[in-house]
Amino acid sequence: MSRLVILLPLVVVLALSALFFVRLDNGDDPSHIPSVLIGKPAPQVTLAGLGAAPGFGPAELADGRVKIVNFWASWCGPCRIEHPIFATVKGQVDLYGIAYKDKTEQALGFLDELGNAFDRIGIDPEGRAGIEWGLSGVPETYVVDGQGRIVLKHIGVVTPEALRDEIMPVVAAAQRAGTK
Repeated sequence: MSRLVILLPLVVVLALSALFFVRLDNGDDPSHIPSVLIGKPAPQVTLAGLGAAPGFGPAELADGRVKIVNFWASWCGPCRIEHPIFATVKGQVDLYGIAYKDKTEQALGFLDELGNAFDRIGIDPEGRAGIEWGLSGVPETYVVDGQGRIVLKHIGVVTPEALRDEIMPVVAAAQRAGTK
């Protein structure tokens, strides 16, 4: 009987540990946060342009062409890493940027330093557009089909592999679905 009293807590702890391990290691990508906006129209937000770059709104997002929309900021270290990667697909897809919670001068300095791959850039100094898009932080990237529907949300830095294996296949599928 005394052995049972001693072993029972150990058995319970081991069983709970196994359960926690199985639940934590279920193969799900912890960086993947599903968006309730997938398959729905992009938020009806119109953004002023940044510097000489034109801004955009719902009409531009639903003009029949597939877009990559990237939220970035001059103060965001990971944004500096991914920014040159977008230049590799310039001309294959429209690239729209949203300068999130940034000052105009600093955002323009960022683009002067690293180059500007974006076709259009909106500025979101107060973060209102970010709220509407369900932004969890920068950088964050979306694919919007030609009808203005969000078809992909990528959280975090876009690496060359993520661009090649995740984002561009979705872009290509949306383009094949009757949009450019």
